[in-house]
Amino acid sequence: MSPSLSNDEAPAIPEALEPTPGPSRRRSTAPRATESNLVVHARRELRILGEDRDTIRGLCKVVQAFADMGHSGGSAPHAIAYLERLLRFQPLTDLTDDPAEWIDRHAEGMTPLPLWQSNRNSEAFSTDGGKTYYLLSEQQAAGDIATTPLHRSTELPRAEMTITTWPDEAEVKEA
Repeated sequence: MSPSLSNDEAPAIPEALEPTPGPSRRRSTAPRATESNLVVHARRELRILGEDRDTIRGLCKVVQAFADMGHSGGSAPHAIAYLERLLRFQPLTDLTDDPAEWIDRHAEGMTPLPLWQSNRNSEAFSTDGGKTYYLLSEQQAAGDIATTPLHRSTELPRAEMTITTWPDEAEVKEA
């Protein structure tokens, strides 16, 4: 057994062998020079959650892009609500009866009976070309199609605006 030495009695370590200061392995909580307070908050919360480095980096880029938009306290909640719906592939407005919004799954040979699926809300299905529709999540909650709520699509006015390219050009077509 080796005797324990006090700090005064410990042999001197030659300067060349002393550890050199390097990057700390400890996670810094100090904000980076270009990060907004929102990104600092996001990074801290994601670390506490235990997310991996790549996930934290990716999500912080998204949060920084949002912060760079310069929303005020009044506009930010609206933008967040839009962003959440868009990231969930949900429409921002009511579904319409525009045939361009509905995919004819029967014509594609996918179903034996007429059935259309919304290209704006993938859980919306119609048996009348998009005039009315039901949502799969509501059908699952109701238990069967007979008790599933039926929604009525918004009817388009006579002259409708159809987006043919995104987002700069639009074409007006008469119904």
